[in-house]
Amino acid sequence: MSAGLRIGQGFDVHAFEDGDHVVLGGVTLPFERGLRAHSDGDVVLHALCDALLGALADGDIGQHFPDTDPTWAEADSRDLLRAVGKRVTAAGYHLVNADITVMAEAPKIGPHARAMREHIAADLGATVEQIAIKATTTEQLGFVGRREGIAAMAVILLERLA
Repeated sequence: MSAGLRIGQGFDVHAFEDGDHVVLGGVTLPFERGLRAHSDGDVVLHALCDALLGALADGDIGQHFPDTDPTWAEADSRDLLRAVGKRVTAAGYHLVNADITVMAEAPKIGPHARAMREHIAADLGATVEQIAIKATTTEQLGFVGRREGIAAMAVILLERLA
C-alpha cells in the first residue's frame, strides 16, 4: 500500500434473543436480552474490525473469523480486535482515530462509553482521546426502534508509520 492515509468504515448488527446481558465495546452490560451471534455479538467491535480491515483492503471480519469455524464460537470480540490491530501494524499503519456510533433504543450506552473507549484504546495501542463512542436511537423506527436488535457503525483513519 502506498497511500499515507487510509479511511475505513464498518457496520454490524445483531438481533436480540433471550439472555441477561449484552457486550458492547468489550464491556458487559446487564440487560434483559442477549444478542444472537456466533461470538459474543459485540456489534461495536465487529464494526470497528470491519472498518480497520476495510482501510487495509484486507477483506472483512467474516473472512478472517468465519462463523462456520467452531474456533470462533462464543469468541471474545476483544481477541478479534487485537488480531485485526496486529494486521494494521504489520501492514505498516497506526490508528489516527476511530469514530463509532451505536444505534440502540436500549440499553443506555452513555454510562458505559468511557469504559468502551478505554478497552478499545488498550486493544489497539491507542489513547482514549483517539476513540469516540456515540449513541443514538432511531426514533422508534426500523428494527432498532422496535427493539429487535442493536447496530453499530465505525469510521477510522489509519496513517502509514514513518
